[in-house]
Amino acid sequence: MANIKQQKKRNRRALKQRMTNLRYRSTIKTSFRRLTDAAEDGGAEVAERSRDLVKLIDRAAARGAIHRNNAARKKRRVAHIVTRSRQPEGVAS
Repeated sequence: MANIKQQKKRNRRALKQRMTNLRYRSTIKTSFRRLTDAAEDGGAEVAERSRDLVKLIDRAAARGAIHRNNAARKKRRVAHIVTRSRQPEGVAS
C-alpha cells in the first residue's frame, strides 16, 4: 500500500479507469454475442445492432480502453458478421 498522498490518489484514479475500461470491453463482448445471435436468426435488427456496436468500439478506442488496431479488427469482424448474415443459405464465402 502506498504511503504517499499523491500515489494513493493515483491508485484511486487507476482503479476507476480500470473499471471503466472493463465496462467497455465487457459491453463490446456482449454486443458481439447479441449481434451474432441476431445474424443467425436472420432478424431485421442486425443493421441497427452493428451500427451501435461500431459506435461503441469507436468510443472505446477514442478513450483508450482498447487499442486502435484492436478496434479496427473488431469493426472488421462486425462487417464480416453483417455480410455473412445477408448471404442466402448455401452460398460459400
